[in-house]
Amino acid sequence: MLESYLSSYREVISLDTTAKSSSRSSMSSDSCNNNTITSSSNNNNSFSRLSFELSSLPKLSSSSPERGLSLKPHRSSDFAYSAIRSATFRRKSPLTFRDFRLHRKIGSGDIGTVYLCRLSKHDDDDYDGCSGNGGGVIDKNRECWYAMKVVDKEALEMKKKVHRAEMERKILKMLDHPFLPSLYAEFEVSHFSCIVMEYCSGGDLHSLRHKQPNKRFSLTSARFYAAEVLVALEYLHMLGIIYRDLKPENVLVRSDGHIMLSDFDLSLCSDAIPAVESPTSPPDPSSPRYTRPPSSASFSCLGNRLFRSKKIEILNNNNRLFVAEPVTARSRSFVGTHEYVSPEVASGRSHGNAVDWWSYGIFIYEMIYGRTPFASPSNESTLRNIIKKSLSFPAHAPVSRFEFHARDLISKLLNKDPDKRLGSKRGSADVKTHPFFKGLNFALVRSLKPSVIPGLRRQRTTPLRSHQQKSSSNIGQSTSFDYF
Repeated sequence: MLESYLSSYREVISLDTTAKSSSRSSMSSDSCNNNTITSSSNNNNSFSRLSFELSSLPKLSSSSPERGLSLKPHRSSDFAYSAIRSATFRRKSPLTFRDFRLHRKIGSGDIGTVYLCRLSKHDDDDYDGCSGNGGGVIDKNRECWYAMKVVDKEALEMKKKVHRAEMERKILKMLDHPFLPSLYAEFEVSHFSCIVMEYCSGGDLHSLRHKQPNKRFSLTSARFYAAEVLVALEYLHMLGIIYRDLKPENVLVRSDGHIMLSDFDLSLCSDAIPAVESPTSPPDPSSPRYTRPPSSASFSCLGNRLFRSKKIEILNNNNRLFVAEPVTARSRSFVGTHEYVSPEVASGRSHGNAVDWWSYGIFIYEMIYGRTPFASPSNESTLRNIIKKSLSFPAHAPVSRFEFHARDLISKLLNKDPDKRLGSKRGSADVKTHPFFKGLNFALVRSLKPSVIPGLRRQRTTPLRSHQQKSSSNIGQSTSFDYF
């Protein structure tokens, strides 16, 4: 029985399912020579050779129960998270690879391959559904699906990218936010490292945009997605995390229509010092009105302790801004995606938090106009355009004041001088006050109704052998939600 159980995993891992991947792959100076692109669909690490032999079983390991059961307040009503917690409590030990059943491959990237999975039903376990709450109430008719990212550590060592996988895992452990992924479980088997995260059935914004009229979002929809991404970036920057790979392909859509950022292997960890400032005071540390707490009060992703939010008492004054931006972070790594990298990255100069605000401007531009502003037939010419070409909009005049505000916001975010770029000093505190977001309550953005609600599409659970017996055209079918 154990051998047949392992055999099923050999089949799913070796199943060559064609997953759609974007042509706009991420680049990294750590993973490419002469600033060339490393394709996200390149499977040189060949997960088809993944096999879980009997001899490798003793090497199964996982995190401690305390780490595996870390509380996630924003996941208190999440059925999938409750199911993980219930299974862990019932087994009285951290979950391992044996506790999950892989169904199909849903994506592959530069450092790993992602599979759709669900909790396994064991012979001595009556669990076969999702928990309705943290107390173990089981809904037999509700299936919980997860995304398992499998990383071949030996392959990463050969490509010298182990630090990227470690960075992503480190960041995922820190996150607890409605618009960011939650790490449900982590474990190792043989030389493979596995992390289990939330599965987003709605695809990504790149695929969703192509389904819209003229392959672009309405201004209202674009503002909705821009607002949720802004709130996610604000949280990351408050933790001292610079994302560095914002693009529609990395903005996933949950079944309820809200977004989730993904892929943090290119992120940069620094620290952010919180401050309460006046919007009229110049964001200059030398200014007498610019006061910040001692560095000991900084929010950092560099320390050993995870971030825990602190209650900050602020006077009822609408003219005060809470600022926590990693303005001191610096790096010279050549990372990102060609169409989204900032001029300072494209020119090989050092960069900091301002790169996220540049890519945020490109992101909004693409949502509204259906293309990026500096794209060119070749990557080299795209980078030249980013450095030298002036920003331009479609020839038609703005059809409304709403679009005029959108263009103004994009122009300020796409300032080629990082020191003058909107957001580079006070981060989201300055971006939120732009007229494009007038009337939007960011504290309640999660309660807004999305323009598109994909719903949880029922997953096929046909046995893997049945899939293998089908024609290659059926095996290779991928829908827009086959991304992670």
